[in-house]
Amino acid sequence: MLNKPVAYFGQAVTYGLFAAFIGYFSTMPKYQHLAPDEALLKVSFTHYGQIKEACHQRTPAELAKLPPNMRAPMECVRERSPVTVRVDMDGNLLYQEALKPAGLHNDSASTVYRRFPVKAGSHKLLVQLNDSVLINGFNFVREETVNIQPGKVMLIDFDPAKGKILIR
Repeated sequence: MLNKPVAYFGQAVTYGLFAAFIGYFSTMPKYQHLAPDEALLKVSFTHYGQIKEACHQRTPAELAKLPPNMRAPMECVRERSPVTVRVDMDGNLLYQEALKPAGLHNDSASTVYRRFPVKAGSHKLLVQLNDSVLINGFNFVREETVNIQPGKVMLIDFDPAKGKILIR
C-alpha cells in the first residue's frame, strides 16, 4: 500500500495534468468564425403559405354519395402552398428554394434557416417571396442597398402581420 505523501503527490499531478488539458483546449486551437473581410447573411423565418385551393360548395349529388355524418356543405382543403424564397446579391443568385409546408397534411408553416458568408461592404439585395401557388411570380419583393460591416450579421426575415420582408 502506498504511503499518504506519494498518493497525494500522484493525485496533485493528475489534477494538474487535467487542468492543463482543459486550459489548453479552452483557448487553442484558435477559432475564427469569419475571415476579417467577411460578414454573415442569414435568411431565417417561419411563414404559413396560403391555402392551396378555395373551398368548394358540394352539389346535392355529391352530398348524397356521402355518409350522413360526413355531409358538410363546404369542402375545404387543408394543404398550404409552399413558400418560395429567392435572394439575389449584386445581381447574382445567392439562394432560391421552394419550402414545403410542415405537418402530416402539409398544413403547417414553412421554415428556412440558411447562413451565407459574404464579403463585407455595400451590396444590392433583392429578396423575393411567394406564398401562394395561385399567384405567378412573387407577391412580396424587397430591394435595398445594404452596407454589411465586417464580422457582423445581417438578417433577412418576414413579418406576416405587416406583410413585408425585413432586412436588419
